[in-house]
Amino acid sequence: MPNSYDAVVIGSGPNGLSAAITLAQNGKSVIVYEAEETIGGGARSAELTLPSFIHDVCSAVYPLALGSPFFRSLPLADYGLEWIHPPAALAHPFDDGTTIHLERSVEATALMLQPDTERYKNLMGPFVASWNGLDVDLLGPIHHARNPLNLARFGLRAIHPARRLAEKCFHGKRARGLFAGLAAHAMLPLEHWGSAAFGLVLGITGHSVGWPIARGGAQQVTQALASHLRSLGGEIVPSRRIRTLDELTRYRVVLCDLTPRQLLELAGERLSRRFRHALLRYRYGMGAFKMDWALSGAVPWTAKECARAATVHLGGTLEEIALSERSAWNGEQAEKPFVILVQPSLFDSTRAPEGKHTLWGYCHVPNGSTFDMAPRIEKQIERFAPGFRELVIGSSIMPPSHLENHNANLIGGDINGGAPMLRQLFFRPTVRLYGTSLKGLYICSASTPPGGGVHGMCGYFAARQVLKEMF
Repeated sequence: MPNSYDAVVIGSGPNGLSAAITLAQNGKSVIVYEAEETIGGGARSAELTLPSFIHDVCSAVYPLALGSPFFRSLPLADYGLEWIHPPAALAHPFDDGTTIHLERSVEATALMLQPDTERYKNLMGPFVASWNGLDVDLLGPIHHARNPLNLARFGLRAIHPARRLAEKCFHGKRARGLFAGLAAHAMLPLEHWGSAAFGLVLGITGHSVGWPIARGGAQQVTQALASHLRSLGGEIVPSRRIRTLDELTRYRVVLCDLTPRQLLELAGERLSRRFRHALLRYRYGMGAFKMDWALSGAVPWTAKECARAATVHLGGTLEEIALSERSAWNGEQAEKPFVILVQPSLFDSTRAPEGKHTLWGYCHVPNGSTFDMAPRIEKQIERFAPGFRELVIGSSIMPPSHLENHNANLIGGDINGGAPMLRQLFFRPTVRLYGTSLKGLYICSASTPPGGGVHGMCGYFAARQVLKEMF
């Protein structure tokens, strides 16, 4: 190893690797330090239940990876990354035994949403048609828009609370329920201003690029990014936890794929008092209570059509989903939690032994919650797939504390790097965005714009700012 580097990146999640790649592409020497034995942060896989059953530790489905302008610019397929597209992006079952799907076609989806067929097309159609261009404007910090008209049209819808937009745009429970499930990925109450943005973005990407999974698991996303970085001369050192800046070799800049709390621990008194206080005011969001199952067979859905999608939303109506999210935000445990499930082995035979299956799922809980949600999650699955429990041959339970142990960025189980409230949506973690009060120290995690999701854009934009200011 050389004695010094142009840049040190702390953390090997998708954003840390993206920052390192961007710098290496511009001829800078880069080294990435990862505290854990396995690189990847929120994009890792492991045998969590039984041998030969491959589970995704955190992220599992990647609409924003395909929607990412930065990822699209990289030759990740050359390093073995293969996307699998299920026939439908999403299934959303109801208690009457029926289901609706988020199809790639806006028209096909809309036909399932009567009496809201035309209303759905009017809402989603224009954004889907303008996604190429709108993607750059949405997946980044506030900047001069490439298409101000399209962005303004999106903003007028997105600024609303998701519940208000759903009730205003749709008359039937099916369309309202579908949109509520999409918006609930925000990990915000659906009554919060700006929560509609998440429902719109995930719906638009479902139609525009799909909701794919990675063949072989989330680790394959990380391996492709890491391989490309190494091809550019970058270095990666796992099992090396950096606790203070004094531990680092000589460098010009440091980029931290860390959240504000960790940045405070790392830099401490080197940061100005005003900046430290700003970081202390940063609010983390709801936690996730995650489970994985090894199954002896496929999930026995009442609505058989659920098998057409890798991702399944369990919560039924807008009212039920809204109550679940509001409860978690208010520090309560939902009796009927909104559950996000992924059944990857239906479409990827590498995930489980022949004839067996894996299942991945989580619900939202208060940040740092210690309440055992496993019985309630499994009860929700049984509600829509009677007989599910009889197929379980192994399981893994990861409450918020376990998620944080696997990945220190998941403070209290928050998988989004901070609550995406309006004041933390555009200026996160502070008005400095990627910069700090210490020259040469930057933050490139999901705690910066555009926030959570596997898209690498936080790292990309942080690195672009570094190149502009430091080189």
